Amino acid sequence: MTPIRVLIADDISNTRDDIKRLLYFEDDIDVVGEAADGQEAVTLAGEIKPDVILMDINMPQLDGIGATEQITMEHPECGIIIVSIQGESEYLRKAMTAGAREYLVKPFSASELADTIRKVNETHQKRNVHLLQNKPVNNKSPVRPHRGKIITYFCTKGGVGKTMLATNVAVSLAQDNQKKVALLDLDLTAGDASVMLNINVKGTIADLVQEDDTFDFTLIDTFLVPHLSGTRILPAPTSPEQAELIQPQHVQQILQVLKNNFDYIIIDTAPGYSDINLEVLEMSDQILLVLNQDLTTLKHVKTAQEILSTLNYTAKVRVLLNQHSQEGIKIKDLEKTLGTTLAATIPEDQKTVRNSINKGLPFVMSQTSTRVSTSIKELIGLLNLSKAEDTQENNAKKSLVSKIFSF
Repeated sequence: MTPIRVLIADDISNTRDDIKRLLYFEDDIDVVGEAADGQEAVTLAGEIKPDVILMDINMPQLDGIGATEQITMEHPECGIIIVSIQGESEYLRKAMTAGAREYLVKPFSASELADTIRKVNETHQKRNVHLLQNKPVNNKSPVRPHRGKIITYFCTKGGVGKTMLATNVAVSLAQDNQKKVALLDLDLTAGDASVMLNINVKGTIADLVQEDDTFDFTLIDTFLVPHLSGTRILPAPTSPEQAELIQPQHVQQILQVLKNNFDYIIIDTAPGYSDINLEVLEMSDQILLVLNQDLTTLKHVKTAQEILSTLNYTAKVRVLLNQHSQEGIKIKDLEKTLGTTLAATIPEDQKTVRNSINKGLPFVMSQTSTRVSTSIKELIGLLNLSKAEDTQENNAKKSLVSKIFSF
């Protein structure tokens, strides 16, 4: 195996020496160059063409952010890792926007350093292969005779169980119903789908959107992590700073491609009415509002109903009661307040759910005889309903969205 070629850019020679010592026993990593400032890093990137550059933020002449931006433009084949100290989160955010793939906070261990280098190199190698295979670029996805259905779990209150529902439904659809299923974790600052499925995250949606201005299935597929159930997962960013890299147009393009390649696209969302959530809700075939038996969640769901109705989404909205028990607000009172019949009820089973999360194994796979597992399988019947009709975009609707969410 060819070693990963690394360039170290730091204005402090002792720091460069320390990094070389940390990497000395890594047989698959070679330090091939050193730069004492940002401008020298740009020059060496072109001359020695490293696989990965370790870039300190604070350097003379040209700082790490400026060097990262220039190298990303001139030598996109190089993966850049920003190195910084605590308390520089704003710099880190700017560096990620400039094109850095990952960051390390000083001090870091030898294993942290080596693992990050390997992760960035692997992601970048996939990108380079994609670019070589797609010249000239053909952004058309394979045409399928039908389009997949987008199912979105939504609630403006956190902690209601959206991720648990999304992951178990996705797994059940793929494993028990033999469907092609993609799961998107769009809780961009705190997504936990990868934890619940115990998958090894090597690339996320944040890495994907930095690869190209447009997306085809060949590129997207390199970032979809396979689960043993057959589900393919696009994980949320591994750090909150990366969330700002994802824009609504990115999500729109990704979903359009996935609809042509999967039967179902299951989406776990963050709480709130962000621009990305609004884009997802617009494109969804079914919106599943997740309800608990308490007044605060009921208030959130009632408000969401009203807003979604104003946006003409009522026909594709269903309300699911999660964690149902004999305590709390009665079902008849919930339905009276919401003015609708609950589409499904998922019983409370803290032991089963907790064990499932801690093991990283969905209970629809590991504890199939439990009531909560049976209720998830019954919920699949909802998802097989005929697709809600697409709504037409119009200026009035866009204006209405702006009025509702303007500040």
